[in-house]
Amino acid sequence: MISTKKGLGALVIVTAIGLVIACSKKSGSGDTQPTVNGFDKGAMLSNYANNLIIPAYTGLQQQIDALETGVNDFLNSPSATTQQALLPVFKTAYLQFEKVSVDQFGPAERVLFNNFLNTFPTDNAVIDGNINRGTYDLSINSAINQQGFPALDYLLFSANAVSKATATNSANYKKYVRDVVARMKTLTASVLNSWKTTYRAEFTGNTKSDAGSPIAFMINQFAFEMDQMKGPRIGWPYGKQSGGTQYPQNTEGYEAGISVALAVENLTNLKAMFNSGGSGKGMSDYLIALNKQQLSTDVLKQFDVAINSLKAIPDPLSSALFNNKTQVDAAYREIQILLTLIKTDVASATGVRITYQDTDGD
Repeated sequence: MISTKKGLGALVIVTAIGLVIACSKKSGSGDTQPTVNGFDKGAMLSNYANNLIIPAYTGLQQQIDALETGVNDFLNSPSATTQQALLPVFKTAYLQFEKVSVDQFGPAERVLFNNFLNTFPTDNAVIDGNINRGTYDLSINSAINQQGFPALDYLLFSANAVSKATATNSANYKKYVRDVVARMKTLTASVLNSWKTTYRAEFTGNTKSDAGSPIAFMINQFAFEMDQMKGPRIGWPYGKQSGGTQYPQNTEGYEAGISVALAVENLTNLKAMFNSGGSGKGMSDYLIALNKQQLSTDVLKQFDVAINSLKAIPDPLSSALFNNKTQVDAAYREIQILLTLIKTDVASATGVRITYQDTDGD
């Protein structure tokens, strides 16, 4: 285990690497019926692929394109004014990423998409060293905390970002920023293309719920995202898993001051994925078909409670950890309740085994 508190944040995000790998290596019987009490699981998976997952990746591709334009505007004419103009563009793209964060399976798992785009906190010292040397390889797994949205957060919005962009030796800095954006574009295009060309059929054609199936992937990822909310996004910076010592600088979107907004978007999208936007073809409806109406209702209600508790925390979260402890405590409690409902009750009801490993228990 990594011993530094900064490393802890990266470590839990990195556990996503093993999430689907673990699913694929373990076997289980699962439910092999394509329909349950008249509920068509194939139609549910098609709805997820066509109406939620592929559109979300398409939206991310579009937002990263817009981000690239905004980044180039800043780099070509760096100033506090162009930096402020870039902030909402960056925020919109980062919020869009939260809509695909739960989809870390299939094509995304194969390229470690979430890990490369959103491992936080970054290793700022290594990033600075990369820039100073002018040599680095962002494709290797050990570079996950040197790129993606967290790296751009540091590179573009830290206190000395404008001075780095205007320094006489700024060429390496600008190249690094552009290389980070280019890699984000490449990875997003790769995942989206795989969904459109090959993986969609694989995803929609397997209606089992045993380990390695799309349903198992999704429920594992629902639980994993909740563990991230309880840990790296809220609990660890707040000191819940660090002996009471707080690490506000380790929050997601720290420099831009958008940690709460990202958390709210993440949880709001998890709810939308759970009930498939109210389409009647989501996991919540699958639970009802399994005669778990009350569980479905309880989970949806708890989503709303947890989302509203997060909304009560003012951004930036790094300040709220000290100044709004009542609200942070309340949100943390509601997140724990929701995590247990998904990780224990929903998994049990659907016959899915939770196969990833968290690091702090529940």
